[in-house]
Amino acid sequence: MVRSVVALLAAAVVAVVSGCSAEGARRTTSEPARTPASPPTSPPSATPSSPPAEQPTPPVEKTTPEPRRSFVTIPAIGLRDFPVVRYRGSPDDAPGTALQNAGEMASPRGPRGGTGPGEVGNYIVTGHRLTGTAPLRNSPLLDRGDRILVRTGDTVHVYEVRRTRWTSFRQPASLRAQRAEVPGRPAADATRPMITLSTCATLEDHAAGNYWSDEFDNPEHRIDKIGVLVATRPA
Repeated sequence: MVRSVVALLAAAVVAVVSGCSAEGARRTTSEPARTPASPPTSPPSATPSSPPAEQPTPPVEKTTPEPRRSFVTIPAIGLRDFPVVRYRGSPDDAPGTALQNAGEMASPRGPRGGTGPGEVGNYIVTGHRLTGTAPLRNSPLLDRGDRILVRTGDTVHVYEVRRTRWTSFRQPASLRAQRAEVPGRPAADATRPMITLSTCATLEDHAAGNYWSDEFDNPEHRIDKIGVLVATRPA
């Protein structure tokens, strides 16, 4: 009797254990493991985004080529509308001297020259003092504040004399300083329009016993009047 009861209890335990395992197996087979759902993606926009608005193209400033001749007026010495001719070269070189010998003033351009009238930098004008038409006979008398007017095309550029500088044709450094962007200051960068009005110091050199001259008959020294642009107006 006792053995029968024990056998029945053992069978019941086995049945209970077997039933739990079978239920787990059924769940494993019929319900695979779930993974977290991916977040929903936003639907595509119904209309494509508009391209950025085009920026207006800035107007291109039209520049008029510099005329070959400009005209200089210096009221303090009685000079009126005297022609100055631009050319490619350096101050008082062979082409520049030829222009002056022909009766005009000369203004060099290029790497060893200067800028045009009204432009930022050094506008160089050279002229005879003693020979030919001698337009700059009295330019050494110009004082600080005297005006130099340059008419080019339909514009007048007004420069005001600020200082005097002497250039030596026997010293390359002095010549470089004469044609520097800022007259007399080769290391400086130009920030405004300036003018160098240059003529020979023959009288002063000869008075000092200095009769040196170069192949173009330039004496050792030139007297430069340095000015700055103070106004621009229609001609």
